[in-house]
Parts: sequence; structure tokens; C-alpha cells
Amino acid sequence: MSTTNVVTLSAVEAKLANTLFEAWQTQKPLDLNEYKDVLKDDDSAYRVQRRLTELKQEPVGGYKVSLTSTQTQKMFDATEPLYGAQVQSHFLTSPAKVPLTKVMEPLAEVELVFKAKVDLSPEDSLTDLWHKTTVAPGVEVPDARFKDWFPALPKLLVMADAAVGGYVVYGQEVDATNFTVDQLAQVTTELFHDGKKLKDGQASEVLGNPLNSLKWLVEKLHSQGLRLTAGQRVSTGTFLLPEKLTAGKWEAKFSHNLGNVNLDVE
Repeated sequence: MSTTNVVTLSAVEAKLANTLFEAWQTQKPLDLNEYKDVLKDDDSAYRVQRRLTELKQEPVGGYKVSLTSTQTQKMFDATEPLYGAQVQSHFLTSPAKVPLTKVMEPLAEVELVFKAKVDLSPEDSLTDLWHKTTVAPGVEVPDARFKDWFPALPKLLVMADAAVGGYVVYGQEVDATNFTVDQLAQVTTELFHDGKKLKDGQASEVLGNPLNSLKWLVEKLHSQGLRLTAGQRVSTGTFLLPEKLTAGKWEAKFSHNLGNVNLDVE
């Protein structure tokens, strides 16, 4: 995340950012009831997120987009998606291992992960974005700095906490143009834990097409003086309601020859 745009935080916002960073470092969860009324609006929450990202002192590897279905927006009393910056070391290639000691109360979601081949612009159409990205299957691991957070965490705290970012595990990346724009909305997935099928999901759950999620993010970042740059990845939103991430072998199988994503949780 660029730090060229100076953002001034209130004392309350700065304190919350420091508190979230300490919880991120120590893996000691916060009581959401102590913080649920601290933030007043989206701008305040995003300011906290930017400061939290700066405190991590690591390059931003990309972003995750959340609340990309009507159902999840209703759960968090939202009218549009939200995003979270994700540090580079928390994007992992499949097969990956995530120790339970590195997460607090993690979930598992299934998504498409796009990578920008060049800097992306708010003027880009879906077709432009299709030409300018690669796509990969992904399993995202949301994780919050608050105890008993899902689905009780207020939207503004979700935003402040980097959209409850944990890890993003992605499979083989191929040019998005290997598929048509419409085919990207037709991708389906099956999620398994220790060989047992848990759920099915479809990419059309993500704002109708995951490319719409990517476009929303590019425009949102631009409105805040930021941009999505070459090499950064975007986990564009879940195909299905999340499952609790527990120890064992997790696998997501994708249609359209996108392949599988494997995650061992120990």
C-alpha cells in the first residue's frame, strides 16, 4: 500500500490500529464488545486499516474483497463490498501448510485469485481487466483479531482489521483470456475436508462475475488515491458461505480445468 498519500488519524483511530497490530503479533484475541462503537464511518475504518498495514512493515502482496454477495452484505448490514490489504507473505502457493498457531479463529472460503500483469486503471472495462490479469483457483483463510467474531463482528471493525485477512492460498496461474468473460462466472467448486465433501459453490455468487469484484476494487482504491499495481493479487470473493477451518487436509476442486488447491492445517 502506498504511503505517499498522507493520512491523518484521530487519536482513537491510531490507538485502534496499534491495538490491532499488537493482537496480530501476539495472536491474543480482542473482545469485540470493547471496540464495536469506536469507529463511526467507512472512511474512519479504512484509515485504521491503512495504518495497520503500515505497522506490518511488509510490502502489500494484494487485496481481498469481501461481502460480494447479497447474503453476506445483509449479514454485515452493508450495501457494497469492502476490501482489505494483504501482506506479501500471506499469499501462499498450493500445496500450502498453515499451522493453527499462526491463526486465531480462521475460516475457509473458495475464490478466484487474479494477478495484475500491468497496473490497473479505474477506466478499465471488464474486457480490459480480462486481458490484463492472470487467474488462479484459491482458498482464502479469513481470520480476525477478535474473539467469537463470525458473524458478529461489526462491518467497520471488519474493514479496520484488513477485512479479517488471514492467508490466501492460490493454485496455478493462467492468463484470464484462457476463458471467456462469461466462463469466469460459470466456474464451480467443491470444498473437501479430510476427503469429505462439505459444500459446492459457483463464481456467479461473486457480484455476478468475479471480474465485477476486481473492477469494484480498482475503482475503490482509485477513489482513495491508491492503485492496484503489476504483480499484486486479488482474492475476489467467496463462492460459498465459509466453513470453520480446522486441523486436517483441505482441498478445493475447480471446474474449467482450473485445477485444485490444497491446504494442510496442523
